Amino acid sequence: MQSTIVESAAYYPENWNKGNWKFIREYWSANYNYLIYKRLMDIVTAGLVFLLVFPWLFPIIILLIKLDSRGPVFFRQKRVGFLGKTFWCYKFRTMYVNDYADTRRASQNDPRVTRIGWFLRNACLDEIPQFINVLLGHMSIVGPRPHMLKDSQEFANLVTNYHFRNMARPGITGLSQVRGYRGPATSFESILRRYQWDSYYVKNVNFTLDLKIMVETGLLMVKSLFYRDQPIPMDSHVYKQEESMVGAKKIA
Repeated sequence: MQSTIVESAAYYPENWNKGNWKFIREYWSANYNYLIYKRLMDIVTAGLVFLLVFPWLFPIIILLIKLDSRGPVFFRQKRVGFLGKTFWCYKFRTMYVNDYADTRRASQNDPRVTRIGWFLRNACLDEIPQFINVLLGHMSIVGPRPHMLKDSQEFANLVTNYHFRNMARPGITGLSQVRGYRGPATSFESILRRYQWDSYYVKNVNFTLDLKIMVETGLLMVKSLFYRDQPIPMDSHVYKQEESMVGAKKIA
């Protein structure tokens, strides 16, 4: 992986630095109504999922996981969340039990991933237990994806002020995911691109953007049911205009 440090000052506000509580208070003040209503929306949405989806979908997935491989149904891992605080993130287990789950990212055709695990990952169904994290206040429905501790430190060493993305509560889905950056970050470019989209989201949070991301996530899940491979990162003409706009604004 490329190790060149990238100066990313263009991708975060000039008056921000990690731990700058004055900027954090100003950010919260400017987005106060949005943040309050978003939290209410998260609670209502997660509650509906618990009432309407969990009762029938959970037993099916639990049975499939148990029939496919030995081990626990759920997997929990320390992730970096809001303002850099760590929390236990919950998922359905998609790998055989191994000693490298917290240090080695999944790769394409990873032998650790079970048969049902591939399906759950491609369909994004392995993330459903994270609605528990939403109710606990650790996560939101929409926001930058939370990284495991090792990845967060590694990415921060590669991209200056990478922690700016932690200004938003981490999400079950996010802007970088619907732009094609799902799964493991396999190159320096993919790390930087994810950061750019996440930074853009943090600086431009609004309900319209959240709704658009949720709709695109739903479409992505439906499409993923018919394809085994995960979406290829981004060089799609659908996003060329948007990407050019982001590049021109320099996420500012």
